[in-house]
Amino acid sequence: MLSHLCAAIPVLYILWITMAQVTGQEDREKTTALKDLLSRIDLDELMKKDEPPFTFPKTLEEFEYAFNEYGQLRHTNTGEPFVFNAREDLHRWNQKRYEALGEIITQYVYELLEKKCNMTKAILPENYGVMVLNPNENYLEVEKPAKSSPLSSPVELSDEPAEKRERKDDKESKKKREFYEKYRNPQKETETERIPIRENGSSEEHVLYVWDHFVSKAAAKNVFIMAHSYGGLSFVELMIQREMQVKNRVCAVALTDSAHNIWLQETSKGTQDWMQQHCCNWVSSPEPLDTPLDPMLPDCPRVSAGTERHELTSWMSFNSIFRFFSEVLEAKEDEEAEETANTVTTRSSSLKNKHQDL
Repeated sequence: MLSHLCAAIPVLYILWITMAQVTGQEDREKTTALKDLLSRIDLDELMKKDEPPFTFPKTLEEFEYAFNEYGQLRHTNTGEPFVFNAREDLHRWNQKRYEALGEIITQYVYELLEKKCNMTKAILPENYGVMVLNPNENYLEVEKPAKSSPLSSPVELSDEPAEKRERKDDKESKKKREFYEKYRNPQKETETERIPIRENGSSEEHVLYVWDHFVSKAAAKNVFIMAHSYGGLSFVELMIQREMQVKNRVCAVALTDSAHNIWLQETSKGTQDWMQQHCCNWVSSPEPLDTPLDPMLPDCPRVSAGTERHELTSWMSFNSIFRFFSEVLEAKEDEEAEETANTVTTRSSSLKNKHQDL
């Protein structure tokens, strides 16, 4: 009996090893099949299925937001400022909601300009008393057509060496991580295509285009320019391209936290001298409004805008800027009146001398 039992043990042991090998082989096959299936799944598209639809309100009231008496955007129920993360872990949805609200606010600002400032909204018209440029809008953004991803071939057992399969698996894992990162950071996604606007593909091109087609042809006798941040750089580029035209038409230029640089932009000595006489830059500073500051470069005077916040420099220096414009205009009119008086006096004296000669 014992001999029979001893003989059976090796048989059972061999059977156990064989079953273990078969089970291991099945597991490997299942793992390979699962990896192949995952490789055919677009995780980006899969994750989108868990998102709410991108349908948002069409008005500020429906969004439950409004601007208070101080011009601050506040929630109508809670009184809190705008919150980007309205839904946790739905970054793409939050981004789209933010963009939808931004479009509504843009239209709201246009309405304010029309109703409160008596401005007329039109596409680059003539006959403007005030012309507001939008040098940041340099392209049209259109959605790319959806791409169809062909399915891979049915699952087949590979004869590739294990090391090569592992390298391929690593690449597939990296691709999946990239898809997930793209989902977590929607600003990185490229689902839209940007089409540059003809002859307006950059801020500098836009300013030059408006000058050539509208400002230079306008009937306005006195032209004043106000430029914020990168707008200052675009203005300097305009001077480089149209130096004599600008000098003949523009009375004064108010810059607010301008991003220009006369050295990097390679301005001429004539441009630098003109800017010194006709420009002033209100910059972010803790000093009181209009406090003279040391010039960083020998281009134009710098004074404090009365705020350290870059985005508020134009608003804080608004009254000072128009006082600057008024003073320049008064000085120009006084100079023209004096020149006219001198011309009349000289002509009268000349006529009197001729009469005496006769």
